[in-house]
Amino acid sequence: MRLRRAITIGALLLMSASMTACGGDDDKSSGSSDGDGKAGTSTGGSSSPAGASTDLPEASDMASLAYFLNEHASCLDLKTGAEYDDSNYTDTDPAWGDENMTQDPAWGIKERAVCMDKYNDANTLLLLSDMKKFQTSIKERNYSSILIGKDFAVDPGDAQTIQELKTSGLKTLHCYAEHPIPSGYKQEPALVAGCVLTDYYDD
Repeated sequence: MRLRRAITIGALLLMSASMTACGGDDDKSSGSSDGDGKAGTSTGGSSSPAGASTDLPEASDMASLAYFLNEHASCLDLKTGAEYDDSNYTDTDPAWGDENMTQDPAWGIKERAVCMDKYNDANTLLLLSDMKKFQTSIKERNYSSILIGKDFAVDPGDAQTIQELKTSGLKTLHCYAEHPIPSGYKQEPALVAGCVLTDYYDD
C-alpha cells in the first residue's frame, strides 16, 4: 500500500510540474506584464531616423509643449506666432523667426507660437513636421542656441530660462566647428552633417 501510494503521489507531482511549465510558456508568449494584468508593448525597432536621439522629450501639440516648459521653466500667456507678431510686445521683445518660416516648406515648421517667461521675455515654440529640414535651415543660416526636442524646438527668451531648462532633456543644436564644445559634455550626431546635439548650453 505504501509503495502504491508513493507512486500515485509521484505521478501527481510530475503532472503538476508539467502544467506549471506550460503555463510559463503561455505567459511569455503573451508579452511582458506591466503589473496591472495588461501586456506591455515593445519599444524595439524604433523608426527614429539615423542619427536622431531616442531620449529627447516630445510634444504632440502646443498645449503639451507649453506644459512641458512650465514643468522646467515658465511659459505664460501662450499666443500663436502671428498673434504675437501683431502685438505691442514685438516692438520691445521680438520673437524668434516669423510666420513666413511656417509657410516655407524648407523649414519643416508645422506650427509656431510664443509665450512669456517669468522674466517677461519671449520664448518661441516650434512644432516641427521635418526635423532634418529644420536643422539644415538652421545650419545654413548660422542660427545658434536653439534647443531641440524629438519633434519640436525652443528658443528661450532669457539666459535664466536657459539655465532652468538644463535639466529638461533638451539638447542644443551646435554647428560651429570654430566654437568647440568644452570637454565633458555629451555630443550626439544631429540629422545634418557638421552638427551635433549637446547638453552644453551656450547662454
